[in-house]
Amino acid sequence: MTDNTMAAGTAPVSAPTAPSLTAAADSTTFAVILSLSFCHLLNDMMQSLVPALYPILKDSYALSFGQIGFITLAFQCTASMLQPVVGMYTDKKPQPYSLMVGMGFTLVGLLLMSQANSYPLILFAAALIGMGSSVFHPEASRVARMAAGGRYGLAQSLFQVGGNMGSAAGPLLAAFIVVPAGQQSIVWFSAAALVAMIVLFQVGHWYKARRATQKPAVRKGAAAAGGVVTLSKGRVGVAVAILVALLFSKNVYSASLGSYFTFYLIQKFGMEVQTAQLYLFAFLVGIVVGTILGGLVGDKVGRIPVMWFSILGALPFALMLPYANLFWTGVLAVAVAIIMASAFSAILVYAQELLPGRVGLVAGMFFGVSFGLGGLGAAALGEIADHAGIEAVYKVTPFLLLLGLLTAFLPKHPSTPKLPA
Repeated sequence: MTDNTMAAGTAPVSAPTAPSLTAAADSTTFAVILSLSFCHLLNDMMQSLVPALYPILKDSYALSFGQIGFITLAFQCTASMLQPVVGMYTDKKPQPYSLMVGMGFTLVGLLLMSQANSYPLILFAAALIGMGSSVFHPEASRVARMAAGGRYGLAQSLFQVGGNMGSAAGPLLAAFIVVPAGQQSIVWFSAAALVAMIVLFQVGHWYKARRATQKPAVRKGAAAAGGVVTLSKGRVGVAVAILVALLFSKNVYSASLGSYFTFYLIQKFGMEVQTAQLYLFAFLVGIVVGTILGGLVGDKVGRIPVMWFSILGALPFALMLPYANLFWTGVLAVAVAIIMASAFSAILVYAQELLPGRVGLVAGMFFGVSFGLGGLGAAALGEIADHAGIEAVYKVTPFLLLLGLLTAFLPKHPSTPKLPA
């Protein structure tokens, strides 16, 4: 399904004013997309501070690996459960300023996390940060699509890369700010939430004005331009279930690296916390690179080949990782990150083709499932680490990637584009 096809149904512009209006629209919408990408960077940077805090919290409050896992569960489950609801609601009743409100939850969560002095308060603060994410992702993804001007792939890539860069920057900032200064230094990052709220207020203002200038028939026509599904509801349901299974295999393994990689490096190689954070940063940079490459390759060769390569291609590297020395552990972790990260954009675009016209629901569902599965995986892996040791986690989890074989059962053509009138 091409961007030109998806843009079909847009109201024509009269010839005399078309050049000036198009130039203005391109300038404005590009600024909106970059603003959303910047806020995605800030949002995911603040979220990535939560796992970066784990070594400090574990030592300060004598937490077990199981308790660390439940912090991740509290953080990611609030994001997971609410995102599809937010996406479904805003598809029907868009809320221009909801992005700013969602970022306010993150602000409160950060302030509380910086001052929390008990395990229940830490859990509550993590849950509030997750709530902010649950509002931000589906609505921001939908606004980015609205601002795309027909270039939906470009808009989604710019939006997603901002988030990946934020996730990569979080541990780096934690290594040089949070680890030396302690838990209370989290309060400094609340300034990022305030900046994001100001930017998102401006985005909401643009969004409100944009909707006010569109006639209802135009909005319906643009929403319907995504394509016509040719599969039965049953086949669509099976395809969605397979995509969820692929996300499960990908995200549970990613949780083993995102939540416990620093502990693994510290325990196995006697590494300092700050140095371990740098290795985690390299892993997260690999995710940024993989996301970009996955989108580029997926546009050329299709989504299904990318899914095959992303899940199964990471398996041999994941199997070798627990037996590697320090140098090759870093290399293999980055290789796994690059290969596995290419899957998410392919899965998201494929799901949008399965369910055209439901951008918010799809974004909320798959961003939410991604967070939720990661949280459940982190909690389960924490229990395994407590009972069998942290190295056992990296010997068991690679076999989950065999679920990538389910890709064989996905329809090759999820939808047929609607031809231009």
